[in-house]
Amino acid sequence: MTLFEHEAQRNLASVAPLAARMRPNDLEGFVGQDHIIGKGSPLRRSLESGHIPSFIMWGPPGTGKTTLANIVAGITGCHLNAMSAVTSGVSDLRKAVNSARERLGMNGQRTVLFIDEIHRFNKSQQDVILPHVEEGTVVLVGATTENPSFEVVSPLLSRCRVFTLKPLSEVEIASILKNAVRSTENGLGKQTLVIEDNALAMISNMAGGDARWALNALELAVDSMPIGTSTKSVTSESIAKVLQTRVRKYDKGGDRHYDTISAFIKSIRGSDPDSSIYWLARMLDAGEDPIFIARRLVISASEDIGLADPRALGIAIAAQQAVHLIGLPEGRIPLSEATIYLASAPKSNSAYKAIDAALSEVTNSGDSEIPLHLRNAITDLMANEGYGKGYEYSHNYEGHFKRSENLPEGLSVNHFYDPGKLGYEKYIADRLSGWWGDRYIADSSEKFPS
Repeated sequence: MTLFEHEAQRNLASVAPLAARMRPNDLEGFVGQDHIIGKGSPLRRSLESGHIPSFIMWGPPGTGKTTLANIVAGITGCHLNAMSAVTSGVSDLRKAVNSARERLGMNGQRTVLFIDEIHRFNKSQQDVILPHVEEGTVVLVGATTENPSFEVVSPLLSRCRVFTLKPLSEVEIASILKNAVRSTENGLGKQTLVIEDNALAMISNMAGGDARWALNALELAVDSMPIGTSTKSVTSESIAKVLQTRVRKYDKGGDRHYDTISAFIKSIRGSDPDSSIYWLARMLDAGEDPIFIARRLVISASEDIGLADPRALGIAIAAQQAVHLIGLPEGRIPLSEATIYLASAPKSNSAYKAIDAALSEVTNSGDSEIPLHLRNAITDLMANEGYGKGYEYSHNYEGHFKRSENLPEGLSVNHFYDPGKLGYEKYIADRLSGWWGDRYIADSSEKFPS
């Protein structure tokens, strides 16, 4: 490093945000993630023995991924080459690998190649790293907020351990904030501060497990005090004015998006209106597309309620049309109405199971011949071939029903629909059993689990 570069780095450190200045340099100062680097954990024992495996850290922002990468390189004596997948490309990767090879050959020092936001690299970029990780030229330490199962190529993933970092607890966030307030070297300790415990508790609560956000929020609250004030007093009221809203951990195309909609649909399926409304509110508050929510309600109306209450599908479609027509914020009301109705309705997945069973039989049996009596005899030739012969017009018979066999011959399965026993579907079961006898089992007693 040149003298100019050293001076630039020193000046940058002095003006860096509080969150950057307060990064710990060792595991003792690292807060949280005890399941990964706590005393006695496999990774910690490995690092203390001087061995560092390639691994990928998966977790939300502000949980210590970058900090942990720096610590890992430091305690193992490795050279750290850090880059971001947002601003780097294949040429940068190749330069890093060549430097790592030279460093290993000249002085035996290994290189930790830390790639932040590794999910931003495409498949070909990730493939560039693969052989060098496999042969040990570099130790790969990746960080990502996205699920590695979907964003990291399988060959690379198989050569790395994956560690899942959890959002920090409010107690852990509060501990980090108190350290920043006390620190005279990198924190706020040189200033004369009076900070209420309630103020720190408010930041910890609003941070959503993100230590970086919490430290930046604290610094913003301190810096927002009037100029010339000798003693800066940070109260819960001043924090509320500066911050206004808490952090929302939601990504419209990532895990939180899919996990939340999954919780929503499963709560509806579980006949739990309160939970269903809560997850609906979580999605709306996070800015989820209301049409996406409405589409999932339409699916649930068919898949989970079905013929137990045929009105559910109409209500879900009406909610979708209403949201499309009026938008938000008023659209939250028909979404709420449909959600409560679906969650409270009797449940049946018989239609869902019936079509899947029929599709499976079609796949297995292929294009079985359509019975002649079900075909239309449009021409004399077709009539002479037996098309339509033996067909009985149902409306000519009592109850508008005449029993006939309408499935092709040679099927391995000839029964696909089993009526449920709740709601309207019990009447369907009664009607079908009267027509078809043992093929459909009628049960007119509606039973609810205790």
